[in-house]
Amino acid sequence: MRRMWPEEFSFILDGAEEVTIESPARQREDGTHSDAIHRQALKVRISQADYERIWPLAEARYRLQGAHTGKAITLIVNNPHYSQWHPADGGTVESISDSGRAYSTRYVVVHFLMDDVRETVDA
Repeated sequence: MRRMWPEEFSFILDGAEEVTIESPARQREDGTHSDAIHRQALKVRISQADYERIWPLAEARYRLQGAHTGKAITLIVNNPHYSQWHPADGGTVESISDSGRAYSTRYVVVHFLMDDVRETVDA
C-alpha cells in the first residue's frame, strides 16, 4: 500500500536537516551481536502541539512529494533499535502575543528514517 505524507503536514518537513544516524554494532545481553546502524534520516524541530498531531502517523512509512520526491519517511517514536533518536526535548521559546501577553512554545526534536522508493515499471 502506498501511503503519501499528508499535505496538511508538509510544512513540518520544511527546513528539515538531512542526517545520517549511526550506531556501532553491540553485544546483546544474550551474547549475540547486533549490526551497526547507518541510515539516512531527516531531523526536525517542531512544536509540541505539531508533534502531538503527527504522532498517530509514527512507525508507518509515507512517500514524499516535492523536494523529496522518490523518498519515503518513517517517524521514529518507540522502535527500540533507534532509541537514541526517539523524540527529545527541543527547548522552549518565550514570546509575546500581539495583545502583549507572554506565552511559551515547547519544541520537540524528532527523526524520520528516510529511504529511496524504488518503483518497478512494466515495459
